[in-house]
Amino acid sequence: MKIPASELPKQASGAIYHLNLFPEDIADNIILVGDPGRVSMISQHFDTIDLKKSNRELFTHTGTKNGKRITAISTGMGTDNVEIVMNELDALVNIDLETMEVKPDHHSLNLVRVGTSGALDERFTPGIVIATQYAMGLDGVIHFYNHHGVDHEDVVKAFVEHTGWGEKLPYPYCVKGSDDLLQRIAFDMEKGLTLTAPGFYAPQGRAVRGPLKFPGMNAKIASFDYQGLRCTNMEMECAALYGLSRVLGHNALTCCLLIANRVTGEFVSDYHELMDQLVAKVVDRF
Repeated sequence: MKIPASELPKQASGAIYHLNLFPEDIADNIILVGDPGRVSMISQHFDTIDLKKSNRELFTHTGTKNGKRITAISTGMGTDNVEIVMNELDALVNIDLETMEVKPDHHSLNLVRVGTSGALDERFTPGIVIATQYAMGLDGVIHFYNHHGVDHEDVVKAFVEHTGWGEKLPYPYCVKGSDDLLQRIAFDMEKGLTLTAPGFYAPQGRAVRGPLKFPGMNAKIASFDYQGLRCTNMEMECAALYGLSRVLGHNALTCCLLIANRVTGEFVSDYHELMDQLVAKVVDRF
């Protein structure tokens, strides 16, 4: 069935609408970051850079490392941006953009998000890296998709009951990352359950001037324990990446540098060197 132009728009050049990319512009191995400035931090570790493109906050560099083709793409902040990027990356490899029909053979991408996050456990000090084994989405994006069988409903049920989750909040979802990528790229990193919030301040329990509707939520989250599975850190993109990867048939992993601990109040503002070390490690292992 042909997909209408309104449902999957393209640029006048024929490139996919938001990413401004053609199928040949991307590799099967893709590193995702939120910050557009971090794309050049990644590509400086490439042996060659063959392509540089950008549109809005979405920057793309494609090149090679040790003979393997790799793409770095910035998504911007939040699960709404991840939802756009994931659908367009999938379209680039699984839809014929000329005929606008789904290709008969499915193609899977390997996607590793590299970012920052705050620890929810006092055992984890800023400066270490958490590789997300499970992601708990508090944003609701995945519920717009038919995601039956994608999330771990037992974990979600236990989380909702333990925290007394508000009925007006988006219902959580929990998705497991790629075991293959976890073992190949993050074998020496701390593993955990990452929470993905739909914002940085109140959705993550930060009270500045706006009063919090659920002021004790972070303490309840920090004390959650389901068969040894505890909430280790919180950020703003991972769960949507994991959920949509499962829905669309791709492999995903998130590796986050901890730059804050929400329990102890610690924060590291100068983390450029630590992030560069993480990036280099992911590029070499991809």
